[in-house]
Amino acid sequence: MFYDINIGLSVLVIIAVIIIANAVRIMREYQRGVIFTLGRFTSVKGPGLIFVIPVLQQIVRVDLRVVTMDVPSQDVISRDNVSVKVSAVIYFRVVAPEKAIIQVEHYLEATSQLAQTTLRAVLGKHDLDEMLSEREKLNLDVQKILDAQTDSWGVKVTNVEIKHIDLNESMVRAIARQAEAERERRAKVIHAEGERQAAQALADAANVLSEHPAALQLRYLQTLTQVAGDKSSTLVFPVPVDLLDRLLPAQRGDTPSDEAR
Repeated sequence: MFYDINIGLSVLVIIAVIIIANAVRIMREYQRGVIFTLGRFTSVKGPGLIFVIPVLQQIVRVDLRVVTMDVPSQDVISRDNVSVKVSAVIYFRVVAPEKAIIQVEHYLEATSQLAQTTLRAVLGKHDLDEMLSEREKLNLDVQKILDAQTDSWGVKVTNVEIKHIDLNESMVRAIARQAEAERERRAKVIHAEGERQAAQALADAANVLSEHPAALQLRYLQTLTQVAGDKSSTLVFPVPVDLLDRLLPAQRGDTPSDEAR
């Protein structure tokens, strides 16, 4: 009889050990356990050591770390009817474990599908130039829409980054021609503006010289000094006509007294 009692105690101890082993759960710092008792949500436990009643309770582990998910390349037609391929990456994390398990079947797949459709919808409302130049604004728009729609799932979208916007070869060549034409236009405008400013400066200088004839003579002398410093053997220097009129009578030897006689 004593032998039978020992066997019974041994069986009970083994059963107790098995129950305790199945009841004990260790949750890491970044994990939470969603507890269901008889199929009904009871609580969220963790991290650390937690106990789950076997058979009566079930536990679903949820990772609270930030998830980095690549959005596959999407075919997008912009508002100006340009076909492009756009890929992106989203960063999100679970903030309400019970909602992530109860409200949606697979929150990772659901978030991925929602990101793909939202990316196509948002970029399709913009022109190609806006996609290329306002990428930060588009990232923020996609992030806000995703965050608003995944809030009921207990998922927080923290960031969205558009990685690549791929164009076909014909569109790349067209953009290159457009950029070249734009640079030529700017060069012509800058050249014309320089000519206008130079003409205005010459007009101002002419007005000053017309008011002070002596300044014109000094300017001629300064120009002669600058040209004489060069090593050129030929020197062409303009002379005012009124200066020649004053010098010619002196060269002919005419005097005012001879003219009077």
